[in-house]
Amino acid sequence: MIRKIRLLSAGLSLLGIAVSGYLLLYKLQLADAAFCTIGDCEVVNTSPYAEIMGIPVALIGVLGYSTLLFLNLWGVVAKEIWAGNIRMTILLGSLFGVLYSSYLTYIELFVLRAICPWCVVSAITISAIFLLSLWEIRYTSQTALQQSI
Repeated sequence: MIRKIRLLSAGLSLLGIAVSGYLLLYKLQLADAAFCTIGDCEVVNTSPYAEIMGIPVALIGVLGYSTLLFLNLWGVVAKEIWAGNIRMTILLGSLFGVLYSSYLTYIELFVLRAICPWCVVSAITISAIFLLSLWEIRYTSQTALQQSI
């Protein structure tokens, strides 16, 4: 079961890399708005909130999702001694992603009054990874409890 959760989370991480990668290319003006025909991608991605100290938020997304992909794949093959650390790192990393994504969604809705559909896809993706990590922790806790009885 843990293997399936990790592989699903890895697949979602790949989706996150693809979405963030497209948004990064769009931010760097290396891709046009061909995939942004609905919503207000341009408004969102050219706003001051699309960067942190000159670093595109989309680049941070690519790096974050890449880290989650690596951790999930490592978790599939790692020895049990690393399992707890990997599990908690994925949980905390995805929690940070959910919190920051929630902040950005708030900015989109109430400050910019513009929605980027790709940003919404990214928010849903990181939320799903977070929920999977919670599910994994719950499952492993129940399994450990059952084995100790």
